[in-house]
Amino acid sequence: MRLIRLALPVYVELLTAVVAVGLIDLLWVSGLGSQAVAAVTVATTTEYLALGVILAVQTGTTVLVGRRDGREPITPVIRTAWLLWAAVSLAVAVPGVSLREPLARLFTGDAVTAGLTADFYLISLAGIPVFFAQSLTDGIFKGRGDTTTPMRTALLCNALVIVLDPLFIYGLDLGVPGAAAATVLARAVTLAVALTLLARRVPRDSPARANRADAVAIVRTGLPMAGDFLARSLAGLVLVEVVGGFGVVALAGYGIGTKIMLAGVMAFYALRQAAMIRTARSGDAGPALGYGLAAGLVVAAVLNALAVPAAGLFTGDPAVAAEAAGFLHWMTLYLVPFGGLISVGGVLQASGKGSRLLTATLAGLAAQLPLAYALGAALGLTGVWLAMAAGAALTLALVAGPGLPGPVRARLSPGAWRGRRGSGPSNAPGRAPRSTRTAAGRRSGR
Repeated sequence: MRLIRLALPVYVELLTAVVAVGLIDLLWVSGLGSQAVAAVTVATTTEYLALGVILAVQTGTTVLVGRRDGREPITPVIRTAWLLWAAVSLAVAVPGVSLREPLARLFTGDAVTAGLTADFYLISLAGIPVFFAQSLTDGIFKGRGDTTTPMRTALLCNALVIVLDPLFIYGLDLGVPGAAAATVLARAVTLAVALTLLARRVPRDSPARANRADAVAIVRTGLPMAGDFLARSLAGLVLVEVVGGFGVVALAGYGIGTKIMLAGVMAFYALRQAAMIRTARSGDAGPALGYGLAAGLVVAAVLNALAVPAAGLFTGDPAVAAEAAGFLHWMTLYLVPFGGLISVGGVLQASGKGSRLLTATLAGLAAQLPLAYALGAALGLTGVWLAMAAGAALTLALVAGPGLPGPVRARLSPGAWRGRRGSGPSNAPGRAPRSTRTAAGRRSGR
């Protein structure tokens, strides 16, 4: 249950920070017409892909802070992480703003939609450092065992977007760029609050400066997770092309189905973050694999029960609704292994085996995509869904199969970190320090 207590706030945070902001923007610009909706859809999807770039710094920082909190100074890690944040932010924002018009034309051939998308990019990509800074701040809180504060700041950001969107879009008559401006402003206010809380709660335990060793450790630890995220995102784009070959109705149904499924899939990613936090802080994630498989079963059961009415909320076309419901029914075969896979990923990430996760992900996708084409040609859309399930099952088998210590496959033993000197719980003799104990029970930082 300790893992669940950590995961629940993360789930709420992911739903609000990852899913809700884009949906709120879409809701408010819908009154401007279909081209405005298309522009915001493209722009927010691109921003979601950009999240994969900062993910390496965010997750690497979470793991290193978790390992050192209460044992070694964490200030050098945090200072190093902020320097990496600055470098990554500039690397994304400057070319993004400069190339916003050709970038927009990559995603749409409609001149008006491309123009609106470029207008949105001008503000949203200029404000990407704020988005990245909030992600890093959340990562530092989580490294200290605090998952509630990121949830609260995500809720604050959503509340601000709900209020600011109509003011900027319609009140100030800014249209689509107004949605971007409202979102950036909401994130900036939220970041100011989060940084104030961080300054109060994180001790300045060392005068040491940022250093190359910590930078390498952060990137090396976080890079496999970022690679996993980007690989899945790119594979998702390929699947869109495969499904699109079956017609507009099939593609629309798939799009609706994936949006509905995303609310359930976020539970897996919440478990992954919780497992990563607990593993980094104590070396014991609990039965992460079991929790992931159970979550997969629960999500699959709920989506099967709600498939038809949920699809009907997004479209009045019976054919599209039927395709969406059919997709959700078939996803039972995919969600169970995928839930186990994502949850175990957090354990691997924090225990220094993230490269195994990335390798298994690439191997699974390398099998899934050709299968999607082959089975799709033979069985239609059912074949594509079966290929997704086969890819997830193969990846899980590679991750949890031979070559990993038995405890990592189901439950990391409390002594899993023995022998790792200088960065783990093994350095604390006797009873664990208070910050470690609060991570196992009451969360620190509050």
